[in-house]
Amino acid sequence: MSAAPRNPPFRAEHLGSLLRPSKLLNRRHAVQQKQDSGDDLPGLEDECIQDIVKVQTDCGFRAISDGEYRRHMFWGTFFPSLNGMKEMYGPDPKIFREYVPDIAAFLEEEKEPGESVICEGKISHTGKSSYIAQLEYLKTITPKERHGDIKLTLAAPNWYHLRYKEGMAYPKSVYASDDEYFADIAKAYQTELRILYDAGLRNAQVDDPNLAYFCSEKMLEGWKKDSANTRTADELFDAYISFYNDCFKRPDDMHLGIHLCRGNFVNSRHFSEGGYDRIARKLFKNLNVSTYYLEYDTTRAGGFEPLEELPKDKNVILGVITSKFPKMEDKEEMKQRIYRAAEFVAAGSGESKEEALQRLGVSPQCGFASHEDGNLLGWDDMVRKLQLVRAIADEIWPGQP
Repeated sequence: MSAAPRNPPFRAEHLGSLLRPSKLLNRRHAVQQKQDSGDDLPGLEDECIQDIVKVQTDCGFRAISDGEYRRHMFWGTFFPSLNGMKEMYGPDPKIFREYVPDIAAFLEEEKEPGESVICEGKISHTGKSSYIAQLEYLKTITPKERHGDIKLTLAAPNWYHLRYKEGMAYPKSVYASDDEYFADIAKAYQTELRILYDAGLRNAQVDDPNLAYFCSEKMLEGWKKDSANTRTADELFDAYISFYNDCFKRPDDMHLGIHLCRGNFVNSRHFSEGGYDRIARKLFKNLNVSTYYLEYDTTRAGGFEPLEELPKDKNVILGVITSKFPKMEDKEEMKQRIYRAAEFVAAGSGESKEEALQRLGVSPQCGFASHEDGNLLGWDDMVRKLQLVRAIADEIWPGQP
């Protein structure tokens, strides 16, 4: 078995989305409310991205993102950019599985799920990446020798499948089955990864709360009660793993990781709860990714025991620092948690604790602003959290990026 890849991932990581400065948020809101033309918005975004890249480098991070400053939501614009997919606003709530955690949260508050994307025709990639401009701009403000460190976050392949009721994700006149639908999305995803790779991207992260939803007993109970479902939740999870592996076909020197959390919305809202135990074996052993960025800041993510399933050729970045609230964690306590996690990794792999530590890193548990309006903490709080992540990494893995 080959060794787990390194650099990327790095010992100190963050999850890509960072708080927007007020000047950018205010301008965005003005544009959204039609009080501003937005003509100079790209220039302001450039300026703010330069500032947040400096924050990251000053804090000692090697994996650099643009903070997702050009995005409204963390998943970006991949699905709306595909042929055959249509963006819609104010969709009929009846098309959604009301027990999928983020949908349930919207419906509890009597809110529509907002913008969504749905299939209306045969899906294919246009040949032009909607993410490429974000990568190209980061390359202009990053030394050439650091281009391989740039991290770009991507949408989960099943984002616009799980949320829709059985038979609602695509017209039956277009696709006869999920397998046909998945096959075309996989081709589009492979094209996207190839375009980004050819442009120099070597560090990609897929953001995926959906797979963590399969840890939610509440969702699983809702699934069982839904007579429209043609397969069990476990069978769908298996289908997703196979589907993802088709999507994630990529060159050997392209690092791809996946981030699982239980939701991260405006005002630090989470959507689901449940440890990784139910999905750990299939998630860690069957999914073709190199690194798992895992939420681990509260008991809602369960314990470290599932890490016993982590194979020797894979990494895990432990999200023990919360990005939702300003209270600072105790550095020594967090170090002890990481050492404890290493014991479980070692127990499962037959390694020593010290060997297992070489496949671990530390990060916040999620982004600071998965939605552009951000979480319930301030700019200085975020910077202190990033500095804490770096300090923990420096003490556990001295001299390593």
